[in-house]
Amino acid sequence: MESSRAMESDPPSINFGTQEALHHVRSLTDVGAMTRLLHECIAYQRALDLNLDSLLSQRSDLDKHLSSLQNSSQVLEIVKSDADHVLSNVSSTCDLADHVSAKVRELDLAQSRVNSTLLRLDAIVERTNCIDGVKQALDAQDYESAAKFVQRFIQIESEYRDSGSEQRDQLMESKKLLESIVKKKLNAAVDQRDHMNVLRFIRLYTPLGIEEEGLQAYVSYLRKVIGMRSRLEFEHLMELMEQKSNQSQQVNFVGCLTNLFKDIVLAIEENDDILRGLCGEDGIVYAICELQEECDSRGSMVLKKYMEYRRLPKLSSEINAQNMSLLDVGVAGVGNEGPDPREVELILEEILSLMQLGEDYTEFMVSKIKGLSNVDPDLAPRATKSFRSGSFSKVVQDITGFYVILEGFFMVENVRKAIRIDEHVSDSLTTSMVDDVFYVLQSCLRRAISTLNISSVIAVLSGASSLLSNEYHEALQQKMREPNLGAKLFLGGVGVQKTGTEIATVLNNMDVSSEYVLKLKHEIEEQCLEVFPAPADREKVKSCLSELGDMSNTFKQALNSGLEQLVATVTPRIRPVLDNVATISYELSEAEYAENEVNDPWVQRLLHAVETNAAWLQSLMTTNNYDSFIHLIIEFLVKRLEVIMMQKRFSQLGGLQLDRDCRALVSHFSSMTQRTVRDKFARLTQMATILNLEKVSEILDFWGENSGPMTWRLTPAEVRRVLGLRVDFKSEAIAALKL
Repeated sequence: MESSRAMESDPPSINFGTQEALHHVRSLTDVGAMTRLLHECIAYQRALDLNLDSLLSQRSDLDKHLSSLQNSSQVLEIVKSDADHVLSNVSSTCDLADHVSAKVRELDLAQSRVNSTLLRLDAIVERTNCIDGVKQALDAQDYESAAKFVQRFIQIESEYRDSGSEQRDQLMESKKLLESIVKKKLNAAVDQRDHMNVLRFIRLYTPLGIEEEGLQAYVSYLRKVIGMRSRLEFEHLMELMEQKSNQSQQVNFVGCLTNLFKDIVLAIEENDDILRGLCGEDGIVYAICELQEECDSRGSMVLKKYMEYRRLPKLSSEINAQNMSLLDVGVAGVGNEGPDPREVELILEEILSLMQLGEDYTEFMVSKIKGLSNVDPDLAPRATKSFRSGSFSKVVQDITGFYVILEGFFMVENVRKAIRIDEHVSDSLTTSMVDDVFYVLQSCLRRAISTLNISSVIAVLSGASSLLSNEYHEALQQKMREPNLGAKLFLGGVGVQKTGTEIATVLNNMDVSSEYVLKLKHEIEEQCLEVFPAPADREKVKSCLSELGDMSNTFKQALNSGLEQLVATVTPRIRPVLDNVATISYELSEAEYAENEVNDPWVQRLLHAVETNAAWLQSLMTTNNYDSFIHLIIEFLVKRLEVIMMQKRFSQLGGLQLDRDCRALVSHFSSMTQRTVRDKFARLTQMATILNLEKVSEILDFWGENSGPMTWRLTPAEVRRVLGLRVDFKSEAIAALKL
């Protein structure tokens, strides 16, 4: 039974009901195969029966649907009849529409041909009118009207190519005559500098179709006007140089160059409409390039004459020669004063003004070109490049080289002078040298940045760093090298005000110089970020400024060394009080503890010694220096006290006494300095805490995870050693601690 169900569920091995199945059955000889095939056939028969039953069960539904379709067929007949009627009406309408539209198209074609013929006739008439109009306008010298007739005729020619050659020849002759007249009139107006007539005739080039020629003629006129004005002003400058060579303020090279730039800029701005009307924005770029050639020619002459007038090559040679002589040890003592720094400063200001003028002019023109949108892609880059590679730009580079030499000389001479005339300033903690030197450096660097030339900034910045690291640094340390200066601090057992002022001032100079270097670095960095947006330029400046940062650290190191020397002078006067602490006992009874509360055994004497030998310097030192000075004294005291306390024995009251002593020290020194001093006394305070414990195991309440916010400065070994200082703590209990 199960095998029969399995066979029913499995698909038959052959396709029953086909000719192939019949041949297969006839070829069978094996009884088993026959039996299996018989079962498959029976199963196939049962499946057919089931399918028949299923189909027969749907008969009633199919009959209903068939009946419904038969009813619908009558409606379809009606619909078909109506559709045929509609098709007949549409076909007749379509035929009628085609017939009517064909006539309309014929009429439209005829009308368009008539209109075209009328327009052509109008063009012929208008062309004739143009020819006549040109002749009449020429006779009446009405050149504007003549140009309009020519322009209109050319437009008609472009629309109707089949016009008669005879009329074209007549018009071209008139056009040629008009062009000749316009060019002659324009040349005459240019020669007479008659600007109104120049504008009148240059505007006729566009209707005549010779815009490029007109652009060249008009820009040439502008260039002549600018060149003539510049030449006259330059000649006037030359006369002043010859007549008033001793009155340099009369020879205004800056004004001469300013007027040249102003004329060029106004020529571009005021003639914008005319240039655009001739050749669009390409006309503006062409004019800028042509006028830039005039700038290269005239501007270079002004700068070269300025360099000659101010003897810049000679001044630079003298400065270089002086620098070489200073490098030669054998010639160092020769009295070669060199140029006057005050004269050099005047020249530097003039050079700065000239360079700024050139850079502002170039920046304006380049931005003008970049602001144009409809320009030949190849024209704009070439025009922009001409500003950086022209003769004016090359002369500016030459004058920039002289500027760097003069600025370096001015900076060095004034820094050396500030060092040379260094003196104490009343109501000041530093000498005059500090403010004077950094004022000079700041002024020179600001001037270098104002040139808008990155090479100048780098050169002056490098010179400033060199001055600070060599001559100025040496001047700062010179006083500290004076022999026996520290010994003079307490002559006769008391503080010597003059010597203290000298030492404090030297240290103040170093402290303020370190601060000024960082301020100068920050200021220069901010200004360079605004002036030089290019990443490459910023990296160059950053590299040079890092030297200033290093210089600040160098000053701080020298300052720390000087403070340590000062502390080494003060601490011997405090050491006797500390040595006396070694004799003080901390194995106290209650009576001794109470006595110490009334009569302090050593803390007040120590604080008095510090006040006497150190506090008098507070008014002489900067806040930063005095705080550092006090902290160095505190470090000395704390280290010595730690050593002393580690050699004593303590009772619990002794530990309490040490805690009270530490609190008194912290409280007093906190009032002497603006910086926190608790970290300096941390180890000593923690020793007092340990020595205050009731029993050894209490240390675990403060150690490890139980330490809370406190950070232990003592190692486990040091904690055990401090616990061993208590006379009542057993060594076995201390050794058993797990720290």
